[in-house]
Amino acid sequence: GRGGLIVAVIVVPFTIPVLIFGVSAAFAVSSAPAAPFLQPFLILVALTLIAGVVAPIAGAAALRAAAE
Repeated sequence: GRGGLIVAVIVVPFTIPVLIFGVSAAFAVSSAPAAPFLQPFLILVALTLIAGVVAPIAGAAALRAAAE
């Protein structure tokens, strides 16, 4: 139904930066030493830490909304 479409529209924009920086870091590891590895890796680490903080808050809000 519409619930799945709404979830897809909300989640996809958050997955694109992870995909871009993940591919960039993987390419840097597998290519010549001239490609920078640390910068995309640190951005991935930052995105992971942000998700670790935001996800429990969003989960709690979703549970509260579902309980009402």
